[in-house]
Amino acid sequence: MKIIVVNDYEEMSRKAANIVASQIILKPNSVLGLATGDTPLGMYKNLTRFYQEGDVDFTDVKTFNLDEYYGLDKSNPQSYYFYMMENFFKHINIQQQNIHLPNGMAENIEKECVQYEKNIELAGGIDLQILGIGGNGHIGFNEPDLKFEAITHLVELDENTVKANSRFFKSLDEVPTKAISMGIKTIMGARNILLLASGRTKAEIIYKAIKGKITSEVPASILQLHPQITFIIDKEAASYL
Repeated sequence: MKIIVVNDYEEMSRKAANIVASQIILKPNSVLGLATGDTPLGMYKNLTRFYQEGDVDFTDVKTFNLDEYYGLDKSNPQSYYFYMMENFFKHINIQQQNIHLPNGMAENIEKECVQYEKNIELAGGIDLQILGIGGNGHIGFNEPDLKFEAITHLVELDENTVKANSRFFKSLDEVPTKAISMGIKTIMGARNILLLASGRTKAEIIYKAIKGKITSEVPASILQLHPQITFIIDKEAASYL
């Protein structure tokens, strides 16, 4: 386990982007696992700049996102497909056929989940998985007490997760209560993992994830067992370590 403590969000974002860029430069056909939310936005902005300056080429890169809300069409501004297009994909030269997100409108969820796993396998597995961390320790949408052996599946979102995500919606009633998420087993199958965290509100859960006992009550704690896991956290998020 590597723990990199930085001064602030901006430095965290730069260092994360440098690691992703290095992965692509060393392996142009890299398979990236991507995350959404506030935390990786700075990383995506830096990667976009690297592309615009000619330092990184995304032509052969494949991506698989961690999750998608169940019941939201990809044209919905709150869908993660929309987020990825607006904040990253439309600004770089990635090929559309190389972009993968779970289909939140799938009629057969079980089939969708099985196919998503198969697509990751066909791509050769994930080289570098980017993660954030929820206040309750969730990674992807793997909430506390979910089995560590889970693969891509439909998740019932924790009440606190729904409340936390309500800031992106007009009202709490509009927030989806289910999502399709890569499972813990899928995440742990990545060859390298990079977890980003910023701010004092993440300090306690970062301590539990890194120093606490491995338990399904803190899903991120399982990352202690991954052979190539790097945490990039700012001073505030690291304040309990």
